[in-house]
Amino acid sequence: MIVATTDDVAGKRIVEVLGMVQGSSIRARNVAHDLVAQFKNITGGEITEYTKLMAEAREQSLDRMREEAAARGANAVVGFRFVTTEVMQNAAELLAYGTAVRVEDA
Repeated sequence: MIVATTDDVAGKRIVEVLGMVQGSSIRARNVAHDLVAQFKNITGGEITEYTKLMAEAREQSLDRMREEAAARGANAVVGFRFVTTEVMQNAAELLAYGTAVRVEDA
């Protein structure tokens, strides 16, 4: 499945627009990771536990969006974006969304 941040795909022609698709993942922080993060805040450096947490959330939300697009018969998603929001203290939603389309070679 092609996923593009642009409104079209180079070398392809959009033949059908199937509508908006989305996928989300809500993740909560872990107390042990918070302790490591507090230490890193003092000493400096990357908080790898949070980097991994957000990477997993991105992949899961992207996979869910692709699944919804495929279920609609799409072979591409254009106008793809990520958005994140805090849903409660220590928990965030990562949302992947775009427009499901069918494309053919131009």
